[in-house]
Amino acid sequence: MKSSLTAVLTALLCSLSLPAIAAADPNKVLHLSFEAADDGFDSMRTNSTYSNWVSDAIFEGLVTYDYLARPAKLVPNTIESLPEITDGGKTLTFRLKKGIYFSPDPAFKGQRRELHASDYAYTFKRLLDPNNRSVQSRVLDGKLIGLDELVAAAKKTGKFDYDKPIAGLETPDNYTLIMRLKVADPALIYYLAKPLGGAVAREVVEHYGEAVNQHPVGTGAYMLKQYVPRSKIILEANPEYRGFVWDFKGTGSEWDKQIIKDMKGKQMPQVGRVEIAIIEEEQSRWLAFDSGQLDFEMLVPAASVKLLDQGKLKPEFAAKGLRLYRFVEPGVTRTYFNFEDPTVGGYTKDKIALRRAIALSFNHQEEIDQVWFGQAIKAQGMVPPDVVGHDASYRNSNAYDPKLANKLLDRFGYKRGEDGFRSMPDGSPLKLRIHSAPKTKDYARMEIWKRSLDKIGIRAEFPVAGFADNLKSAYQCKLMMFGMGYTADIPDGIDFLEAYAGSNAYRGNFGCYKSAAFDEAYEKARLMPEGPERQKLFNTIERVMEADTVHSLELWRLRNWLIQPWVKGYKTHPIMRGDWRFLDVEKSK
Repeated sequence: MKSSLTAVLTALLCSLSLPAIAAADPNKVLHLSFEAADDGFDSMRTNSTYSNWVSDAIFEGLVTYDYLARPAKLVPNTIESLPEITDGGKTLTFRLKKGIYFSPDPAFKGQRRELHASDYAYTFKRLLDPNNRSVQSRVLDGKLIGLDELVAAAKKTGKFDYDKPIAGLETPDNYTLIMRLKVADPALIYYLAKPLGGAVAREVVEHYGEAVNQHPVGTGAYMLKQYVPRSKIILEANPEYRGFVWDFKGTGSEWDKQIIKDMKGKQMPQVGRVEIAIIEEEQSRWLAFDSGQLDFEMLVPAASVKLLDQGKLKPEFAAKGLRLYRFVEPGVTRTYFNFEDPTVGGYTKDKIALRRAIALSFNHQEEIDQVWFGQAIKAQGMVPPDVVGHDASYRNSNAYDPKLANKLLDRFGYKRGEDGFRSMPDGSPLKLRIHSAPKTKDYARMEIWKRSLDKIGIRAEFPVAGFADNLKSAYQCKLMMFGMGYTADIPDGIDFLEAYAGSNAYRGNFGCYKSAAFDEAYEKARLMPEGPERQKLFNTIERVMEADTVHSLELWRLRNWLIQPWVKGYKTHPIMRGDWRFLDVEKSK
């Protein structure tokens, strides 16, 4: 009898030590597609949308986002509560939850591996290790006390000392992380919610070496089951994941009310498997969705003509049970000018007049109608809707006005020749080079640019190269003009404005624009908390950019996601990518 009781007690104690079992059902599978391949899952080495999408489901940052709140709202993730912020914003103290474990992996040699504060300290140090050549290092570069010195020493010796303690990253115990900043940086915490802030175990990095890019191991809801580069990615529910109960409040919209009705109280995650196919061709993706092989899909603009009427699904598609989620993407498109280029660059009045005339000439409505099929709106500022720093009342001063563009060019000596085309004020030929990629959208945009420039008498060439090649040249400030989009990494407009900071020339400031007035206002705004005074600075920065005409500011894009009737809980988040842990699949219904 005694031995039987002992056995029962032993079994009970063992069960108490097991991880909380998440409700993921292996028979519930999400099928989706990416229109382009990822480039691995080592977040410090990539900022690819598709890599981040997967990594966001595998790795966990200290903080994350409320699934339904709009604008995006930070909430605790692996920490008990949002950090204690002291010392005028320069000290952040994070207290981790106990009992969070990494997914099983050979690197742990059969042992369960608990998440500790030192894992975050290691992750952040790894971001700045010069041997890693991280493309995301700017997030922490120059910000943490003692880290710059550690980086400088590594550059001399060739080896980064991960074991050396620094004041900027203290771990007094397994569950406390203290970050000490040189200067308060209110936006920093948003970056900690990105995949680059997701905890990486040192043993995993040392076990896989350079191959860690294909062996992501985190504490998140999912783990990588199969990976065929440029073909497919399969994730399975992490058996060590602690799970959570679905309980979000929403915005009060009808969409949110239905989500709450479908999902409230469920143990998450429900989905046990996520299968991602790389399908680059638009028609193939649509056929896969239309036949039920994909569970949700973003409509390409051309398809909107067939499926949408006044922003709503046409009756024949709504009758199938399909649902449409439509929103303004937190991003912006623009064609920037290279300030180091002898034709369009420079800060003299004649060069500013040329850039402004070019910007005034571009017919944005033609682009909206012909390229985006109505699925975009004219941007009024760099900071889009639903991002902190957006001012709905702000209006850009460089609106479409070819008559004014011609007057500016006449006034500043850009004379027309007998052929109707203009020359530079010194009489030399005036010809623009607007670079693009070999895509249907880009070809259409270049046609609009040509028609627009013809109206003001400016010749242009339109060199075509792969996007990656153009981007490489853009980083070196070698392209005269180049059009590209930018989507929010964080829900704060400072992320958009930093692309024009002088300190970021050759690091994302593709036009190598340098303005003392811009930099002074930007540095003040960067260190200020959200509020009316910061908003005034944002608007001042926008006016400085317009006065110098740093770009032709173009569009905020509308995105239309189609969802199959059996997918429950779907709402595209403006920042967070890996949202599969919030969804359910009820295909039997």
